[in-house]
Amino acid sequence: MTKTIAIAGKGGTGKTSIAALLIKLLSGKGTVLAIDGDPSSNLHMALGLPLEETIGSIREGMLDRKAVEKTSMPKPDYLELKVREALVESEGIDLLAMGRPEGPGCYCAANNWLRNSIDRLAGNYEYVVIDNEAGMEHISRQTTRDVDILLIISDPSIRGITAAARTKNLIAEMRSHVAKIYLILNRVRNGIPSPIRQAVDEEGLDLIAAIPEDHYILDLEINGRPLIDLPTDSPLRKGVLDMAARLNLVSAKG
Repeated sequence: MTKTIAIAGKGGTGKTSIAALLIKLLSGKGTVLAIDGDPSSNLHMALGLPLEETIGSIREGMLDRKAVEKTSMPKPDYLELKVREALVESEGIDLLAMGRPEGPGCYCAANNWLRNSIDRLAGNYEYVVIDNEAGMEHISRQTTRDVDILLIISDPSIRGITAAARTKNLIAEMRSHVAKIYLILNRVRNGIPSPIRQAVDEEGLDLIAAIPEDHYILDLEINGRPLIDLPTDSPLRKGVLDMAARLNLVSAKG
């Protein structure tokens, strides 16, 4: 059975870095479909994978009726073919990037076909990891899959904790099925300040990990290297491994 893990958080919290390292870690246990739900589409760079086409561009192309009709294929079949073509394949990890949000036009039918197509594709993998934008649009609209684990990433600030609580509340408003929701504090310096601990408790958030700031990341970013190249003693890599072990996704040894 496919296990689906979604990762959310406001920009600048290290959400995509954590997603990439978790994807890499899980690929050692089984096949992983990585879904980049952020319009900025940076997950492929963190994973060191190429990217040519996004689901957003495919959806836009569906509005060109003449181009679709020339294929002589039913629209759902044509869309499924395009989704398969957009899939970036690598050893243990395949990637789909959702890309830009909807423009002007009617996308109801295309979105329904997309949901069905992506859901069928995802069923072929042992793990699906979704790197979401802050608004969680792609859980509510772009995929029908239930989410087993939602990880909300925050920095150690009151503003970040408030945003994390809003994300948790948004899940209830969307009526999406999410089995378990956890908070990860990233870029923590010298432990968690007591006001942050208090805010976490008051918001009813379940803190699963507090990951120290990682000085290795800047060097990788300067040299344009993927974040999965972080060394084994990287605080972020260690933190993701510890978090995954606590969730029984991997053993403590990786």
